[in-house]
Amino acid sequence: MDTPLWKRASGVLLHPTSLPGPHGIGDLGESAYQFVDFLAAAGQSFWQLLPLGPPGYGHSPYQCLSSMAGNPLLLSLDTLAQEGWLSPADLQSRALWRDSFVDFGRMIPFKWRLLKKAAAAFAKNASPEQRSEFGKFCIEKRAWLEPYARFMALKEANEGLPWTEWAHRSDPDPAEMREHEFIQFEFFRQWRELKEYCNRCGIRIIGDLPIFVAPDSVDVWANPELFDLDAHGRPRVIAGVPPDYFSASGQLWGNPLYRWDVHEQTGYAWWIERVRTTLEMVDVIRLDHFRGFEKYYEIPAGAANAIEGRWVEGPGEKLFNALQSSLGALPVIAEDLGVITPEVEALRERFGFPGMRILQFAFSNECPEDIFKPYNHVKNCVVYTGTHDNDTVVGWFTSPGTGDSTRTADQVRAEREFALRYLNSDGGEIHWDFIRLALASVASTAIFPLQDVLGLGSEARMNLPASTGRNWTWRFQPKQLKPKLAERLRLLSGTYGRCRPSTEPHS
Repeated sequence: MDTPLWKRASGVLLHPTSLPGPHGIGDLGESAYQFVDFLAAAGQSFWQLLPLGPPGYGHSPYQCLSSMAGNPLLLSLDTLAQEGWLSPADLQSRALWRDSFVDFGRMIPFKWRLLKKAAAAFAKNASPEQRSEFGKFCIEKRAWLEPYARFMALKEANEGLPWTEWAHRSDPDPAEMREHEFIQFEFFRQWRELKEYCNRCGIRIIGDLPIFVAPDSVDVWANPELFDLDAHGRPRVIAGVPPDYFSASGQLWGNPLYRWDVHEQTGYAWWIERVRTTLEMVDVIRLDHFRGFEKYYEIPAGAANAIEGRWVEGPGEKLFNALQSSLGALPVIAEDLGVITPEVEALRERFGFPGMRILQFAFSNECPEDIFKPYNHVKNCVVYTGTHDNDTVVGWFTSPGTGDSTRTADQVRAEREFALRYLNSDGGEIHWDFIRLALASVASTAIFPLQDVLGLGSEARMNLPASTGRNWTWRFQPKQLKPKLAERLRLLSGTYGRCRPSTEPHS
């Protein structure tokens, strides 16, 4: 995509839940602004995030209760207190919450109690001007907001059960729906202010749009005709991938699959609204599992693993033609990892989307044609030291084979030895070796997880695919973002022509 967006630049991958802060999870408050200041000081141009929706099963941002709503857990309680919707006494337990990992079981009830209290205070005490602003928001977002508020209120009435198991399906109390509408109103207000601050500081936001949605989501509940479901609303077939780098038995994602014929009949209206909503929140979209738009992997519901599946034709260019016709040129990064065929490459190139190159994959063999090797990178791609699904670079190097059941010990050893030869390194600062390699690439954009900038090990891994455990819980600590670290990253980025001119942060 030959636009200023893809001028030579670099950035950092960090989900907002991983920010530090006083209330048990990263949020859109002071620590987010401090992180933007760090990016600016480090000469970076991008902040990449994971999906921003309300997480459901497993607290995964890739299994959201809505593909268009924001995550209530990211709301800053301090900001709500400054607005008068909470009192200082509500936040006095803050000293208990500066943990290195998110304790979802402890944090969620604490935060939801205060979010509901803030909603009640707004309902009682908001000024006419504030009520007017809230009303305008509800009208503007009505297409997805009203179904979302209804879904969430009914989910509460049914003790959090999946919608296919609800006993109570009658209309909820309008006051309960208003709670969820207010929380979304506050999320989008806080997010808009943070995004504007980012853009003023010269930082663009790369968001993440998963191809599939969660089975227990308002998307499926409100639009069952768009998904391949049985008579009870359960998926007949589910999404996943066959055996790969991460799992010898493949991955069962469990998401329902689309009825693409029905989407086509509607002119892809649901997709257009989804992408439009996402582009209101971010500057660039990383389109997850781009492979699935050309052909997607279909697994029978109830299968024990993902070995027994089949590839099925996707919507291909018809979907992207519809999106571009409605929204114009799409600022999209195509996540084209996995089994990539010439047809997938042709679809990506047809629309000029940059693909992805992962440096941790560059050393799995010595094949000169391997596209992940830096000498095979092209300008129209984004190079990563690793993604949220990879181990950290230090963990990859010092804890070989962690979670990677498809490789033998000998293969892992050979991979590490090849990396050291390629990098001409002793491995003492392997994370900086990888960052330098990414920055030196011809790729237009280089992105590195903050864990790699900090040089952290496997304890800071964000996600281990096809597993449960401590996924999605890692947080960094404020003392880790030192001025010398920003200066080192700025100097190295400048060496390879990626350093953005200094921009003074704005309050």
